[in-house]
Amino acid sequence: MSRATLLVLADGRFPAGGHAHSGGAEAAVAAGRIKDAADLAEFCRGRLHTSGLVAAALAAAAALGVDPLLLDEAADARTPSAALRTAARKLGRQMMRAARATWPSAELDALAAVRPKGAHQPVVLGLAARSAGLGPEDAAYVAAYEAVSGPASAVVRLLSLDPFDATGVLARLAPELDRVAADAGAAARRVPDEGVDALPASSAPLLDIGAEAHAAWAVRLFAS
Repeated sequence: MSRATLLVLADGRFPAGGHAHSGGAEAAVAAGRIKDAADLAEFCRGRLHTSGLVAAALAAAAALGVDPLLLDEAADARTPSAALRTAARKLGRQMMRAARATWPSAELDALAAVRPKGAHQPVVLGLAARSAGLGPEDAAYVAAYEAVSGPASAVVRLLSLDPFDATGVLARLAPELDRVAADAGAAARRVPDEGVDALPASSAPLLDIGAEAHAAWAVRLFAS
């Protein structure tokens, strides 16, 4: 594993389109559920242990070499919100473009050919990690970190929250992120023997409800 490669993939400046999405934070701010750094911490903690865990496990399984089409179907089954499925595929398409330009591989080309409108972003992320020579735990870390860093960055813009406070939230979540990445990697390693049902299916109903409402807004700062 190259630590430098891991940093490139995890860098918020990697052109995978994540900056245009708030991870549900914009809807939560509008609903009054995020008003300050303490609220942001609770929101990110909840997201990390639900949709973040699911995304991390999917990414880890893809990096391990599990069939990405099976994983894409598993991601669909774990994403009840149509708006979130659409957002995940848009992000997957952008991730695919960036990954194929950065770490070209036959596996990325094959998935792009059968999913021209985009596979779910965590699946593409995991396959990108595999193409870059990274392992399943590396992919899990990137996916788990994205689950909290995206909302934190968005809330800085939405509430003019002090970026030092937002970064402090992420730093204090680090031990929990370690545990989520480890759990995701362990689940992914069970897939070859147990199938995709071994992957976590944690749900976050408020994120689903918020995503559906947010998709209907006429004016919004973020795509999701």
